Amino acid sequence: MTLTPRIRKSPYFDATVRYGATSFMAYNNMYLPLGYDTPENEFWHIVNDVTLWDVAVQRIVEITGPDAFAFTNMLTPRDLTPCRVGQCKYVLITNAEGGIVNDPVLSRLGENHFWLSRADSDLLLWAKGVAVFAGMDVDIREPDASALQIQGPKSRPLVVDLFGDVAEALAYYECTACTLGDIPVVLARTGWSAEIGYEVYLRDASRGDELWETIMAAGRPYGIAPASPSRIRRIEAGILDYRVDMDTDTNPYEIGLGRLVKLDVDTDFIGKDALGRIASTGAGRLLAGVVVDGEPIRDTNQYRWPVRRDGTRVGVLTSLVYTPRLEKNIGYVMVETSSSALETRLVVETPDGERAATVVHKPFVDAGKVLPRRG
Repeated sequence: MTLTPRIRKSPYFDATVRYGATSFMAYNNMYLPLGYDTPENEFWHIVNDVTLWDVAVQRIVEITGPDAFAFTNMLTPRDLTPCRVGQCKYVLITNAEGGIVNDPVLSRLGENHFWLSRADSDLLLWAKGVAVFAGMDVDIREPDASALQIQGPKSRPLVVDLFGDVAEALAYYECTACTLGDIPVVLARTGWSAEIGYEVYLRDASRGDELWETIMAAGRPYGIAPASPSRIRRIEAGILDYRVDMDTDTNPYEIGLGRLVKLDVDTDFIGKDALGRIASTGAGRLLAGVVVDGEPIRDTNQYRWPVRRDGTRVGVLTSLVYTPRLEKNIGYVMVETSSSALETRLVVETPDGERAATVVHKPFVDAGKVLPRRG
């Protein structure tokens, strides 16, 4: 990728180059390292050991002020009333039509202090625009916060070595402000791997290289390696990718996340009326898991491939990957609801020809999400 001042470097950029990052992509107007090794080798390291990811591209939308709770609760169809200080929640941000603007992880750092760790869309401008007309007393900004992820089954002992009792006390989807030495961070037991994992949000960008090297040094006894977010592992786990599997033309019911929509509350949220109508009539299409037959497909789909059933186009394939663990091509298709039932036979039009596919359960691995909750 050609470097340009229009795309920002993360506080860890120099470290990622030093450790062998081979390519980058633009994500939230920043450089995201895409690989240090083959996707398969990085996958096995995430599954068996521990890895360090530069994901500073997860830019934070910080919402504070006297009305911060009410405002944040209005942005999402997920009721935040049960969310206590120090807890994290996966949420959807919806527009007036019920379309998905973003799917951040929310962290509640104080009674009226929220972080939204966002996917690749301009949620900051969206929130600022909503605030103009909301009539609420809030301050919305992007703080000095840059994420690293420590992911893999050996991440827990490593993070305990680094943070001690603070890490020991942290349960799944909890967060806390703390320090590593004198480096200010927020530590969260969250991540994008569906393995045991943590996110470390650096709160002083000038200390990025120092934080990276501190974690790498502590991780060497555990075989730590730098890695990038694993497409293989996220599809195995049923994790969705914004702009790939969903966007503003997709509603929560279509992607199987209707459980995140709370319609029976007195408070209003953006898209409530539209989502109520969709809940009543049912979604006309659904995101389903598929296994695609044939030899391994090593290249990722660079666009949405057409999907047919009995000769009629019924949707598109959004994501596909070959998993060496299952030795199968697995992915997601967005298809008409009538073509989403388990065992439905489909045909995917790949650039190299047609492939038969079968609708199956997702997630493909660890359906009960036991792995990230261990310890």
